[in-house]
Amino acid sequence: MRRRVREAGLDDVIEIESAGTGAWHVGEPPDRRAAAEARRRGIEMPGTARQFEREDFDRFDLVLAMDDENAAHLRALAPGPDQAAKVRLLREFDPQARGDLAVPDPYFGAVDGFSEVFDLVDAACRGLLERLREDLAAAAG
Repeated sequence: MRRRVREAGLDDVIEIESAGTGAWHVGEPPDRRAAAEARRRGIEMPGTARQFEREDFDRFDLVLAMDDENAAHLRALAPGPDQAAKVRLLREFDPQARGDLAVPDPYFGAVDGFSEVFDLVDAACRGLLERLREDLAAAAG
């Protein structure tokens, strides 16, 4: 998403951060298999893992989850209904997504699972960027 936003010239308008719902990998770099797939696609994955914090609801207009379990966890963490309404599934923005909108977790699977996940995430990010462009245009009047 960062690359798509940068290529669209919107990186000064759209702020993106990544965080997990659990603390298992806090402070660690991206999974080496994910980083390898990203590099294969010309994407850099800088940074280290962090855990989503309640205060993040005040910092961001949209909080995206990869699956229903994480979305439920985030909604339960929200301080109120307005913040809980910010939580959406990433694949809701993929116009081709049907049925189950979860992004599968490739962590314990085969290496090719990372390629599948990148494909799913990229399709959703393209749809999300289009939606954000529409929202920004409407806000500009």
